[in-house]
Amino acid sequence: MKLLDFYKKAINLGIENDPRGKDFVLEELLMRKRDYEKLNSREKTFFDIERLENPYPDSRILHGDGGHEIKSILVGVDIDVAEILLAETLKNKHISVDAILSHHPGGRAYASLYSVMHMQADILHKFGVPINIAEGLMENRTKEVERRLSPINHTRASDAARLLDVPLLCLHTPSDNMVATYLQRLFDEKKPYTLDDILEALIAIDEYSEGERNGAGPKILIGNKNRKAGKIFVDMTGGTEGSKEIFNNISLSGINTVIAMHLSEEHRTEAEKNHLNVIIAGHIASDNLGLNLLLDGILKEEHIKIYECSGFRRFARI
Repeated sequence: MKLLDFYKKAINLGIENDPRGKDFVLEELLMRKRDYEKLNSREKTFFDIERLENPYPDSRILHGDGGHEIKSILVGVDIDVAEILLAETLKNKHISVDAILSHHPGGRAYASLYSVMHMQADILHKFGVPINIAEGLMENRTKEVERRLSPINHTRASDAARLLDVPLLCLHTPSDNMVATYLQRLFDEKKPYTLDDILEALIAIDEYSEGERNGAGPKILIGNKNRKAGKIFVDMTGGTEGSKEIFNNISLSGINTVIAMHLSEEHRTEAEKNHLNVIIAGHIASDNLGLNLLLDGILKEEHIKIYECSGFRRFARI
């Protein structure tokens, strides 16, 4: 499989599994193309043209020719200079590594992470939060994240990949979409009665079982195992944590339990104030599930050797 085909399949799977719905995402791309046509020549020069086809600016080929043939790939939750040097060391031991895949973004994709956060407002709207409130609260949080990312040295890993000429790509939101949609469908179908039933359902999934063995499995953050689950919202996509002020509106919309990858102490305090149950499924375990589901979709008719590193474990469902 060529690198570009691998990448395009991942983006398409992300769109197919976007919690907002495929039609919504395609309409958004159409609007972006119309906006692009209105830009002046200088603005077009610096516009990320990839955004006309890929709705997820936190997912990109960071280095490499799209025509590069991939027979093996090193996959990790986080890829930095150390993992790129690891790939080179494996080559020196006659273990072929044709490309490196990171879940978390790097390079321009990391600098643009805040750009996917608008997704959260549309997802919350689907769960009953008024769109004007969701968008209003997300605007300040998005600007906060943009300011936090601005001074970071984004290109360390992609520079190392360029110097060693190792193809490198990151797939963040497509992978997060996979796990969010997978778990939301699971709980919509199972309708767990208590928080303990949610934990049991998560532990039955290989990635969360592995997380439990490593001391990073699912945990009840707010509530107790006998509390009723009620209406469940799986909150696992959209860049990073949203506004902490949103929990009041989540509670008022009829959601009783939030299942998240992680939650800051400030967010936990606000969720507790609003009497929400919160289960932390586990960050790395959830990223593993998303990556595995994404790889299953990409590799249906292909055979590519997967090397695991940086917190990733391959559990194939194909």
